[in-house]
Amino acid sequence: QVQLVESGGGLVQAGGSLRLSCAASGRTFSMRAMGWFRQAPGKEREFVSAITWGGGFTYYADSVKGRFTCSRDFTKNTVNLQMNSLKPEDTAVYYCATALATRSDYVRGASYDYWGQGTQVTVSS
Repeated sequence: QVQLVESGGGLVQAGGSLRLSCAASGRTFSMRAMGWFRQAPGKEREFVSAITWGGGFTYYADSVKGRFTCSRDFTKNTVNLQMNSLKPEDTAVYYCATALATRSDYVRGASYDYWGQGTQVTVSS
């Protein structure tokens, strides 16, 4: 099993920045990719970003391209999501997830095996 714990959420004004972190423990040697998803009230969960653990290839939703940056830290088994130029529509609970096998599509939630509990991000206008 892999345990994931998100941190770094909070309240920020529009145009501001936040940095989310996701710390992994357990069978981290099996991780192949890490993803970030978010869910706003009354909406479905949506893909935000992903990074392959070995090659560091990154993927972003169109809505966050150019504003969010996903990175990984091998030494801490941590994935970070730097969020800049935040907008009120970025308000959601953000979840990290990990895939323990190489998948062809890291945009789908079904590609991931373990999920964190989530961290709230609120962007005020």
